[in-house]
Amino acid sequence: MLWPLLLLLAWVAVGTACTRLCLASARAGADPTVVRSDLTLYEAAFLSGGPARVAELTLVAMARQRRLLLAHTGWATVVDPDGRDDMERSVIGAIGPRGQSRIAPVRQSAAAAESVRRLADRLVAAGLAVPEGTRTTIAGAVRQVRGAALAVAALGTVALLTPTLVSGESRALIALWFALPLILALGCLAIARVEVHPYSRWASPAGQRLLAALARYAEGDDDRTYLTSVAVRGVRAAGEPGVRAAFEHR
Repeated sequence: MLWPLLLLLAWVAVGTACTRLCLASARAGADPTVVRSDLTLYEAAFLSGGPARVAELTLVAMARQRRLLLAHTGWATVVDPDGRDDMERSVIGAIGPRGQSRIAPVRQSAAAAESVRRLADRLVAAGLAVPEGTRTTIAGAVRQVRGAALAVAALGTVALLTPTLVSGESRALIALWFALPLILALGCLAIARVEVHPYSRWASPAGQRLLAALARYAEGDDDRTYLTSVAVRGVRAAGEPGVRAAFEHR
């Protein structure tokens, strides 16, 4: 009989995928001792878009204060060489002693700076960010469970279409056996959607809740709400077409 072997393969696929998803959700999940109720702009930027978003926010903030010029041609020019915090000093250092550089390498260098790594470590310790080793795990595990569900359906179809079923075996019974691992896979996906959706690469569920609260106030023209919008939504939220063009230029 072929169908028991196919059923075994289905259970292995679903069991492996669901176990991975459960472990990933537990690791990214949540620290119940989180007591933070607000985020700094740098923290919001990291939780929304990672190190690159922090670098972008720093560049936009400095340009907003006229301490840095962002040309639509993709160049950044230093106006005030005195950084007010570690992030700004990282950006100025990435631009270099000539005071002018392309934006793309500046963003890449600033995103890899020690100040950003320290920020990430603080957010992980606070239970707001996903640890580095598990940042892509939840989304990957969800995809694996979806693939396992499709594999179960395919294996079940093959089993039902196999012409060598021995007499007395009911196709309905075989379909029921294959329905069990399929129900398990779909149930895991439903639980994951409720518990850890959206499947963020950077923010833990606790961090996502703070971001959601912050996003409601990211509308307006004053500096704080403008930069909050950039931190949460990225450079595409910048109101000036020239700023967006500066980052989009290749």
